[in-house]
Amino acid sequence: QTGNDVLATAMGLARTIGKVAVGSGVCHGFIGNRILLQRQQQAEKLLLEGANPQQVDKVHLAIGMPMGPFQMSDLAGMDIGWHRDPARIDNVRDAFCSAGRLGQKSAAGFYDYDDRRKATPSPVADQLIADFRAGQGVTPRAIRDEEIRTRTLYVMVNEAAKVLEEGIAQRASDIDVVWLYGYGWPRHTGGLVNWANETGLKTIVAGLQAYSAQLGAD
Repeated sequence: QTGNDVLATAMGLARTIGKVAVGSGVCHGFIGNRILLQRQQQAEKLLLEGANPQQVDKVHLAIGMPMGPFQMSDLAGMDIGWHRDPARIDNVRDAFCSAGRLGQKSAAGFYDYDDRRKATPSPVADQLIADFRAGQGVTPRAIRDEEIRTRTLYVMVNEAAKVLEEGIAQRASDIDVVWLYGYGWPRHTGGLVNWANETGLKTIVAGLQAYSAQLGAD
């Protein structure tokens, strides 16, 4: 219900201070974080099922992202939104936080970090993931890069389509702008939606259908 004059003033202010602004409707996560949440949820499910952080991150680095989902989690801080009860371990992230592995700020998260914040694969992290799997009664399986690509990238396209359908974003290019400027989406692809169009929507739909059992009804 924001007035047009207020919206125009806000957009003008953004230009004045050298920022790129996008108008968004109201929903949980707005445009960018709403789409990001789908990626992060699938990335953590893939860990539980048998992938490791390096494998998932590698798929994202391969398309030109500056970092993958778990590298991003370590940078932001694993304890963002954590309930702070070390005895309550409902997911992999809880297990890491309870062990004091909060990401770069504690020099330990999904990766280990030296004093220059250089990341290396962590046997401790791998063991925490393995222990959580065992506690959930999960037998790990081999996971291919193609599955990671579908379940972490194609779900973002699916959510972007919902954002457009609901009118949260006015146009597809607004979603591209959000991801290019706000999340480091590789510029040579033109943005998330443009990348989806070039990949082929039929290809993306077929991929999502192939993993519908893992992804659920949405």
